[in-house]
Amino acid sequence: MTFVAKPRVHHPKLPVNEIGLTRRDYEGPVSTLCAGCGHDSVSAAIVQACAELSLPPHKFAKISGIGCSSKTPSYFLSKSHGFNSVHGRMPSVATGANLANRDLYCIGVSGDGDTASIGLGQFAHIVRRRINMLYVVDNNGTYGLTKGQFSATNDKGSTSKKGLPNLNEPIDLVSLALQIGASFVARSFSGDKKQLVPLIKAALIHKGFGFIDVISPCVAFNNHQGSTKSYDYIRDHSEPVVVTDYFAAQEEITVDYAPGTSEEVHMPDGSVLCLQKLDEKFDVHDKVHALNYVQTRQAQGEVVTGLLYVDPDASDCHEVLDTVQRPLNELDVDDLCPGNAALEMVNAGFR
Repeated sequence: MTFVAKPRVHHPKLPVNEIGLTRRDYEGPVSTLCAGCGHDSVSAAIVQACAELSLPPHKFAKISGIGCSSKTPSYFLSKSHGFNSVHGRMPSVATGANLANRDLYCIGVSGDGDTASIGLGQFAHIVRRRINMLYVVDNNGTYGLTKGQFSATNDKGSTSKKGLPNLNEPIDLVSLALQIGASFVARSFSGDKKQLVPLIKAALIHKGFGFIDVISPCVAFNNHQGSTKSYDYIRDHSEPVVVTDYFAAQEEITVDYAPGTSEEVHMPDGSVLCLQKLDEKFDVHDKVHALNYVQTRQAQGEVVTGLLYVDPDASDCHEVLDTVQRPLNELDVDDLCPGNAALEMVNAGFR
């Protein structure tokens, strides 16, 4: 793959974050995706979120599969650890990376084909295993690399660029994630940075499996009239459940919202996600209601965006498996082979 490097010379007065880095320090090479591709907006949102959180780039593991979306980790966090896996198998690699080094922030980027078709089984199990990561799907409803076939998330009745309708029911990844145990579930639109950036920030610091389905139009094959994944359709049919903003944990947090119009979601690490509720009946802690709400609106042709569900008592795979606090890749021979006496104690516990 050929990369186009960005200029090494930066403006001397670029603003820096709490650890002395500029936004440019979180970027990667110039994107080779189609001009106007929604995936580039998602990459830019990840860059902004990580820079604003002042997270060190070298503390990230970014992992992807195959597809247009899976090229995007090349375009952000160039100083992080990265692995481009095979088609549909990103969850296996992400699971291994997280178990090996629990101290890394893990971002998995996939597409609707990579996740909802060949990787559907892998996706289901990484959700239920509660791997501590942010899993992003760049969802455009089409196979862009192979010239525009419908993917499994394409809505029934949506037409191709040639005008042919999709005859199959879609797989809704948000509904699936809610059903099988994701503790942070959201949906957004690549063209709505104001909503997407805070969602990414909240998901990154969430302890547990964070899933964001991002409607990301394909300008080459699925941005025409008749497509339900186009820029025009999403702008006309999206319904934001909540307007989100993120505030890092501090000694004192003040929010200027009128009484009765906001709700604070306390994240496991003590930080707070502040929500301005547009539907007073929507409860982000109620999984069943969220699932019903998404499917009801979907049946009416609407795309629900925003934070849909967060588990205030979320846990991750390390708590479930009761792993050691040290990253597994730092364990030495004495830790892994403690001797016959230790083995006898383990065996005695099963007698």
